[in-house]
Amino acid sequence: MGRGKINISRIENKTTRQVTFAKRRAGLLKKTHELSVLCDVQIGLVIFSSTGKMFQYCSDSTSMDDMIRRYQYSSGTRIPQHSDAVCNIHDILNAEIRKIRKETQDLHLSLQRYTGEDLSCVRFEDLEELENRLEESVNRVRARKFEILQQEVNNLRISTKQREEQNDELCHLIKEHQAAVFTHQHHYQQQMGMEPRSEEHRQLMEQFPFCGEEQPLLQLATTSMQPQFAAYPASSSSLPPNPPHLHEFSLNTPIYE
Repeated sequence: MGRGKINISRIENKTTRQVTFAKRRAGLLKKTHELSVLCDVQIGLVIFSSTGKMFQYCSDSTSMDDMIRRYQYSSGTRIPQHSDAVCNIHDILNAEIRKIRKETQDLHLSLQRYTGEDLSCVRFEDLEELENRLEESVNRVRARKFEILQQEVNNLRISTKQREEQNDELCHLIKEHQAAVFTHQHHYQQQMGMEPRSEEHRQLMEQFPFCGEEQPLLQLATTSMQPQFAAYPASSSSLPPNPPHLHEFSLNTPIYE
């Protein structure tokens, strides 16, 4: 049973591709040597791998240089010598340097004209063209500046709107919390049999919320109470001179020793 037909295309797997290259390269060199010996021909073979490594074969009766010279003579082509190549490269580099210097000088002159320096040798037509270009540049700069300002204004509006929404949400939460506290206090008063608080007292509690605690109410009640008895002047005795419950006694009756 014969082999199947192999599709000739690039091998995608790198390892498989390298193994195939090594095997077929060895077979190609072997077949080249056999052809050179059997047929008495001069063969020169040069192979460059995908990594840039060179492999070559040349018949024993000649050398690779002779093969290259015979190839040039037969095909009419000429490979430049090393000195000629160096001279050509030097000329190319000099021409490139002169071109870069000229471009640099032109750019320097253009920059001076745009900044308004050294305009003595500029013609009237060139000045008009320069003026038009500068006006166009100024218009583009202004348009870009207004665009950036508009973007900043839009961002500020969006930020302001978000902050207003957050503020409204916080105010709503505060009102809900105050309403819940007031409802809790009202239920507590009903359970304890206390009278409902007046509107003035409720407003005072909203200014000083204590989350339903009764201690501040007691303190406010205590501080708001008026004294029922007038203060007696201080004396050497610990008791007042005429106690209210002893008004029936005579003034001449000795009470305190």
